[in-house]
Amino acid sequence: MSTRTMGPGAGWSWLARAVNLGRNNPRAVIGAIAIVAALALVPSLLQMGLQSALSGSPQSAMVVGGLATLASLVVFPLLIGGVLRVIDAAEHGRPTAPGAVFEPFRAGRGGGRLVGFGLLMSALYLLVFGVLVGTLGEGLPEWYAQVMQLQVEAAGRPIQPGDLPDPPPGLGKVLGLGLLLGMFLGGAYAIGFGQVALGGRGVLGAVRDGLAGALRNLLPIVVLAVLSVLALFALFLVLMLVGGLLMLVGSLVHPALGMLLVAPLYLGMILLMYVVMFGVMYHMWRDVCGAPPAPPTLPGNQVEL
Repeated sequence: MSTRTMGPGAGWSWLARAVNLGRNNPRAVIGAIAIVAALALVPSLLQMGLQSALSGSPQSAMVVGGLATLASLVVFPLLIGGVLRVIDAAEHGRPTAPGAVFEPFRAGRGGGRLVGFGLLMSALYLLVFGVLVGTLGEGLPEWYAQVMQLQVEAAGRPIQPGDLPDPPPGLGKVLGLGLLLGMFLGGAYAIGFGQVALGGRGVLGAVRDGLAGALRNLLPIVVLAVLSVLALFALFLVLMLVGGLLMLVGSLVHPALGMLLVAPLYLGMILLMYVVMFGVMYHMWRDVCGAPPAPPTLPGNQVEL
């Protein structure tokens, strides 16, 4: 299946349309995304609970973290595919509901392809960044292990800058290339997931389409990344100002009231980030691989020249 090449302005278009996601059926789209956002917290909560029950030893933390990651690799591709299908149904005016996000869990709904694509892309991520660190990141794994050990030994206490080991040479080059590769693979992930969930492609075909589509549209993907960072910075700035004001006003009565006032603001920000993320995924796939939009219908007394 061929992919289309978009101009640099597509990066802005994907972000703008993602913010406006769900205008046709907000209950279904926002509801489905809220379900996924809530379920995304479950592995972390279970991990904290199990680590506490297992006395918080480093070995138990690694085992629990590995099990949580394995479960996420199986469950979340199904949820992502379900969200994309809910969004596509809403965008085309088909009836849908928040509970349709669980449709891929049913037999015969392409769940195996979604999980297979997610696992293959995860392996590709590990391979690419493993090669990057192995070739240019000499000393980086050891440095990272030392930083992690400091965090474990600190047991929640803030780490002083002087306690951190000196970073290895070439760290900036690795981070720069890693950022570029991350943007490219992120675009391939979004396009390929759309192909599996909505385009009816197999796992290998979706990976090829995703890589080809991301390569042909690397410039708008970079524009999207830059705009997303700027928008995120502005969002956090507003959040800190408004949240700080609410916390101050509420704390005049009771500290618990301040936290109660701030909580909906933070939860709303998390939900907005999920909405934008899934909206960008959908519109990127639709522009690069999906069916092109139909031309506008002309009145009966006009003909197209």
